[in-house]
Amino acid sequence: MNSMNDGGSGDTLDTLVIGGGQAGLAMGHYLKRQGRKFLILDANPRVGDAWRQRWDTMRLFTPAKYDGLPGMRFPGDRLSFPTKDELADYLEAYAAAFDLPVRTGTRVEKLRREDGRYVAASDGRRWLAGNVVVATGSTQEPRVPDFAPDLSPSIVQLHSSQYRNPGQLGSGSVLVVGLGNSGAEIALEVSRTHHTVIAGKPGGELPVRHGRAAARFVLPLVRFAGLHVLTLDTPIGRKAAPNMLAHADPLIRTKSKDLAAAGVEIVPRVTGVRDGRPVVAGRSLDDVSNVIWCTGYRESFGWIEAPVFDGGGRPRQHRGVAADVPGLFFLGEEFMYCAASATLPGSCRDARYLAGKIPAAPSSVVAGPPA
Repeated sequence: MNSMNDGGSGDTLDTLVIGGGQAGLAMGHYLKRQGRKFLILDANPRVGDAWRQRWDTMRLFTPAKYDGLPGMRFPGDRLSFPTKDELADYLEAYAAAFDLPVRTGTRVEKLRREDGRYVAASDGRRWLAGNVVVATGSTQEPRVPDFAPDLSPSIVQLHSSQYRNPGQLGSGSVLVVGLGNSGAEIALEVSRTHHTVIAGKPGGELPVRHGRAAARFVLPLVRFAGLHVLTLDTPIGRKAAPNMLAHADPLIRTKSKDLAAAGVEIVPRVTGVRDGRPVVAGRSLDDVSNVIWCTGYRESFGWIEAPVFDGGGRPRQHRGVAADVPGLFFLGEEFMYCAASATLPGSCRDARYLAGKIPAAPSSVVAGPPA
């Protein structure tokens, strides 16, 4: 999808948005309302593909009433939990409804600051802009342990980003590594067709059953806390942030008791590989034929040439405004400002705030020749 224009290297840009997911589209909505000349670049072939590429049965944890972007409600039952494809189609429809200038199939390979302007390069083309919003999200590069290549070649290995359904798996037992929400949901699904073991320790659980009643009475409280209480501007939020970034989110829909009822064996974390087999608590799991790594993602900002990252590779910023690097902004990161920053409601709130912080770029900003 290349809406509005193809965003070619002849354009003059006030603001370049890198990433066309929910965060980038929300930012685009506010930039368009301000009358700015901007472009959204996205690496995927279609708007919404970051969601389409998740496993087949994935559903959102937030009800539809919280899943809309600014100016356009999410369609359907307000207390239902949309599928990942329904959300993907909504994002595509949103970009079309507001005629947002999205150029898909364009992965930015390098971003640097040059003569007071930002230069973004992709496949021999480049764009210059006074401001850049990095909205690539928190699921950039799949993370697996360093010892994963030591597993026997006979074991089918998939990261959760590659898993679609149990049909991808071979016969025999399945080891799911990581007891976060993705791991729990995938383990429950594959347990219907394979003997399943899940390794890890949950980071807590939502104390009520997830569903329509929770959407009506409990999730509004969770949403309020995630947006307004657990923020980097509150003492409790600053205290909670490091722990939330380092540990798995609480289990929301699929709980430990659901896994136990389905016959899923819960074991401690995987510590290494012995003779090609995963090792748990000092013993090899010799009967495992499939491993699904639900071990999360790492941030990948190596393509950004700017002195804005801390020792852990996270951008130094406050509420998305980069520290000491004018005109650079971040959106959609985990706990960027609050516990909900990477969610649909959090991305929309953060986008509205950032749109008010982006300065007007000089009219002399022009795009240069191919990189």
